[in-house]
Amino acid sequence: MSKDTLTRISKYISKYKCYVYSSFIAAILSVVSSLIGPMLIGKSIDYMTGIGAVDFGALFRILIILAIVYAIGNLFVWLLTYLANRVSYQIVNDMRHQLIDKINTLPLKFYDNNAHGDTISCFINDMDAISDGMLQVISILLTGIVTIIGSVAFMLYISPIMTVVVLISAPASFLMARFITKRSQQMFKTQAKSLGKLNGYIEEIIDGQKVVKAFNYEERSYKEFEKINNILYSSGVKSQFYGSLSGPTTRLVNNITYIAIGVIGSILAISGKLSVGDISSFLIYSSLFAKPFNEITGVFTQIQSAAASAQRIFYILDLQSEKPDDKESISIKNSQGEIDFKNVNFSYTTDHPLITDFNLNVAPGTRIAIVGQTGSGKTTLVNLLMRFYDVDSGSISVDGIDIRDIARDDLRCSFGMVLQDTWLFSGSIRDNIAYSKPDATDEEIIAAAKSADAHGFIKCLPKGYSTLISDAGENLSQGQKQLLTIARVMLVDPPMLILDEATSNIDTRTEIHIQKAFLKMIEGRTSFVIAHRLSTIREADLILVLDNGNIVESGTHTQLLNNGSYYKKLYNSQFAPV
Repeated sequence: MSKDTLTRISKYISKYKCYVYSSFIAAILSVVSSLIGPMLIGKSIDYMTGIGAVDFGALFRILIILAIVYAIGNLFVWLLTYLANRVSYQIVNDMRHQLIDKINTLPLKFYDNNAHGDTISCFINDMDAISDGMLQVISILLTGIVTIIGSVAFMLYISPIMTVVVLISAPASFLMARFITKRSQQMFKTQAKSLGKLNGYIEEIIDGQKVVKAFNYEERSYKEFEKINNILYSSGVKSQFYGSLSGPTTRLVNNITYIAIGVIGSILAISGKLSVGDISSFLIYSSLFAKPFNEITGVFTQIQSAAASAQRIFYILDLQSEKPDDKESISIKNSQGEIDFKNVNFSYTTDHPLITDFNLNVAPGTRIAIVGQTGSGKTTLVNLLMRFYDVDSGSISVDGIDIRDIARDDLRCSFGMVLQDTWLFSGSIRDNIAYSKPDATDEEIIAAAKSADAHGFIKCLPKGYSTLISDAGENLSQGQKQLLTIARVMLVDPPMLILDEATSNIDTRTEIHIQKAFLKMIEGRTSFVIAHRLSTIREADLILVLDNGNIVESGTHTQLLNNGSYYKKLYNSQFAPV
């Protein structure tokens, strides 16, 4: 575990000092109870000197004391376990909250460049690994340290000579364990990375099962899964194999030490310097002394796995968040809808410019349609307008105010977005429509659904607006899901609209109703409509034809058909006779 990772985890632990200190006290008392036992056992052996020479009265007293001592010890063991679990789960709970807060502040670029399943793996698998590692450190490492110190004290009291023999073995065990774990750490990092990649791939395949089956991709998807899974298997086996070597090697050293103690103890007993009970007690103490080393070296495997997971989480936490709004950010309410693009330049990667010197002035209430081939920059314009990405140079202004000077919440609340990819969450139909306005009344929700032509199919559902949506809307058709997202926007009634292929998954008849609803909704509002089906944009005030991020043609539908060439080719490709 790197020093930086250890320092950061220590900061989380420091928040729960009270529990940690209580755990330390519980560990001390539980270990003290376990250390008193061997001394009493040795005394009891010395009360049995031969046949007919047994002090039963003294033995009975010792047995009662032992029962009390072990009962108290087990009570503190339970308390330690409880406190250790409390600390580990509290810390993981804090880290999960931090991670979800961070996820919500990361720019859209993060989600474009990282597999969703890998990110989900951080929340589940990596957090579980950290929780297990914390639990092992607090419960086993803490009791182990106290046990080692206490055992040495009792062994020195019984026989300094034999204690020296035991202590010589300790560095050998520690160095061997450290040698092994240091070399297995990289393997645990690879294992955690492979696990995240596997989760990402499985999520993609499960989410796209219809496409997988449609293209007979089952066998190829299995081979790809097998490839990733074999990497995980290989790294997992290697990490666990090398990690598990620490236990047997330290036990080998301990067993050799145990033999040496037996021989030396026998010689001391014969010479009258030790009693048989003392030898028995010392052997138990030497076992107690060795046990933490065996457990701690075994725990190193779990700690290394936790460290690798922590580094993956800290990597996300250290990513640059979306630049926060300045304190002087301007708040806009009831925007007029005047939008101005001035000399805008943008690229997703520095070596591939996408939009260069883009200029456009949109008057309030104008209906702008954006068309062009795939990759021409249509959705990119929307991403820039919503500040999902910031321009590299130039400016975009709303009502004469640079959008970088406007509070993001206000800017994004000024737009209503309906995307081609629908997103619904597990909940009722009512909750999904009211996502944009949680305090909406039933009357407002029903009115929005009627405007989106969704009220009819909703009333046909078993529980109407109270019908629960499962698995992100798998119990609804794609068209029905899109109608709900349209109703969601209609409910909030924003001053400006962005429709990105909003009717692409709806049949032609329903599309006519939706177009009427849209015309009513966008009346007097600035709106941007991205469309591949050119029949949906004939009524636009201005049609922009994009190619490689630049406007190659602009005008009304009629003007472009009469004077344009690029738009005319696009239109004829859809409507001209074959």
